[in-house]
Amino acid sequence: MIQAIAIDDESMALEVIKAHASKVPFLDLTATFTDAVQGLEYLKNNPIQLVFLDINMPDISGVELAGLLPKETQVIFTTAYSDYAVQGFELDALDYLLKPFNLVRFLKACQKAQEWLALQPVDLQQFIFVKTSEGQSKVKFKDLFCCEATGNYVTYHLRNEKLTSRITLAEVEKELPSSFIRTHRSYIVNSDLVDKAERHQLVVEGQSFPVSMTFMDDVMQRFQNN
Repeated sequence: MIQAIAIDDESMALEVIKAHASKVPFLDLTATFTDAVQGLEYLKNNPIQLVFLDINMPDISGVELAGLLPKETQVIFTTAYSDYAVQGFELDALDYLLKPFNLVRFLKACQKAQEWLALQPVDLQQFIFVKTSEGQSKVKFKDLFCCEATGNYVTYHLRNEKLTSRITLAEVEKELPSSFIRTHRSYIVNSDLVDKAERHQLVVEGQSFPVSMTFMDDVMQRFQNN
């Protein structure tokens, strides 16, 4: 799921983006802003991967705002002026939507964002986004001890909290870097944080996580090589 916001000084333009976004299953449009500065403040405190950004806005242009975004945040420019297209692509924007754009064109731009994210090496990433009943949470790998499956849900064991998401452990495993190792049909453990490796359990800061017979050889080999 791509976490996104939209910034445009025209409320009608934002309504169009909202309508299109509601029909894209892999896109979560978490907020919209007519004020560019408010949008930038929101980005400082919320994990957002994609911004639909109007170029021609008062006070600060979309081009200027794009230069202030976090490195991990990608941009799709939206504007009624085709003259800005070259500027948009010079800033490495994922796409450029010329208003008025229809759902098909909007979906094509979203698919570009999805493909770009899929190409990012997992081992170079520092975090993932976890969807819970309260919204999206940014989970840093360095703080994640273990992922525990219970039925159709996975609990993320962090240093200071636990997060539960409706997802399978197999899906979670695809999102994690190679430092995480499957130890049990219900557990994946962060090997970088393990304090003690025993045949039937791994200990991370006083917490014990089981190692089943199925995964024992792989687990032992991992720690013998470290």
